[in-house]
Amino acid sequence: MLTNKDKFARRKQRVRTRLARLAETGKGRLRLSIFRSSKHMFAQIIDDTKDVTVVMASTMDKDLRKSLKTTANKDAAVAVGKLLAERAIKAGVKQVAFDRAGYLYHGRVKALAEGAREGGLEF
Repeated sequence: MLTNKDKFARRKQRVRTRLARLAETGKGRLRLSIFRSSKHMFAQIIDDTKDVTVVMASTMDKDLRKSLKTTANKDAAVAVGKLLAERAIKAGVKQVAFDRAGYLYHGRVKALAEGAREGGLEF
């Protein structure tokens, strides 16, 4: 019987395999990777060819934290997505591949993705 950790690990590996397959076919984009905890949302855009983080944003950013009522809801996730998109465009990144890292595309994960799209990122 699979535990919840095992199921999460399988989903995470499945997503990463698909992203790696895209990179092999020449559509290599930077990867928008997320992490969702019970209190915060973190997002970063990673260049896997150079193994470097280009930009990052989270609910722990001081300027963002002051404007949020709480850091653990959909509104906070949308704000993180918009902030990440703003920073990415300044860094010259327009197209990314969304790495949901095993999380289901629902709730705060979906809200972060929609916020990034509103901010100008394409994926």
